[in-house]
Amino acid sequence: MRPLVLLWSCLVLPGYGAMVGPNEIVGFEGDTVSLQCTYREELRKNKKYWCRKSGLLIPYCSGTIYTEDGQERTKGRVSIQDNPQELTLNVTLRNLTRQDTGKYWCGVSILGFDETFLVSLVVLQGASQPATHLDSASTEDTGLVRSSKSSTSLPMVRILAPVLVLLTLLLATGLAALGRYMLQWRKKVQPVAVSETQRNEKVHFSPLLSSFHYTLMFSLSFPWL
Repeated sequence: MRPLVLLWSCLVLPGYGAMVGPNEIVGFEGDTVSLQCTYREELRKNKKYWCRKSGLLIPYCSGTIYTEDGQERTKGRVSIQDNPQELTLNVTLRNLTRQDTGKYWCGVSILGFDETFLVSLVVLQGASQPATHLDSASTEDTGLVRSSKSSTSLPMVRILAPVLVLLTLLLATGLAALGRYMLQWRKKVQPVAVSETQRNEKVHFSPLLSSFHYTLMFSLSFPWL
């Protein structure tokens, strides 16, 4: 059991809290919104990225855009820029549409599992509003965003992976135990079955032999019949 607990911890808990940001952003169609995700100092030199969460059972990134040497990178209507001095990843989304509503990840590329923070974007139908800039420290004072600097969100794949591993181990253990039980049961049943068969054969043959014996004795006693 202890190795299973250690395996679960390695898959789910590494780097917990490495990146934080706003939990939810709300904007109107046509708006431009900006947000900041902050990260720990030891991740200053790691490459950062922004992507949309896709997939149901096994989530994955789509439309990923990476930072490069502190310069602003643009892909379509999305721009990102890493600011190592302030330990922040700045993301700007322009000309929002209703189709942009969904969940996104601020991420840091590291060896093994990336460190990520899940951000929900809600685009409402209505008049365009002035551009909104949001970061992980100031979003508590705005009605458009609900944020929590102390909470982090991990990709579902990091939660599903240990679950699948545990289910596989439990299934293998159960099959092995069932196999041993069936083998022991067969060893116990086979001698009993053989003895029962022999006993039944004796029971079936005994009346036949007795009948033959009485017939032979009767023929010898009355030969003229």
